[in-house]
Amino acid sequence: MSPTLIGKRPHRVYFQNPGQAVQTADGPYVQEWHDCAPPALWMRVEPATARALEQISAGAVLGIATHLLTGPYHPQVAAKTRALFNGRTLEVTHVQNPDSLNREMVLVAVEVLTEPGATPKAS
Repeated sequence: MSPTLIGKRPHRVYFQNPGQAVQTADGPYVQEWHDCAPPALWMRVEPATARALEQISAGAVLGIATHLLTGPYHPQVAAKTRALFNGRTLEVTHVQNPDSLNREMVLVAVEVLTEPGATPKAS
């Protein structure tokens, strides 16, 4: 599989991994997030279709997915990573490394709906 050309990756996506849960002054715990290094990559972001998910999963069940992200391989991106894209938060649920060459990754993600004013920001 040849890597997706830069011209086919028009979206700037920021990646963060979870840190420790920290207790706020009010009492509840809040999840901390830390930027990956580098934090942003140019990716192709597209809606997840049944056909595309079938091609990625080779018959395995992936659950609910709303988006597919394709771009250069990043060693810190995993199933626990979140992607920030155009004010939206996507939770990565599956990472595919085609041909295990560490050149490109295809991510299966679910959009996380947040309360108004609670949208996370890329650092």
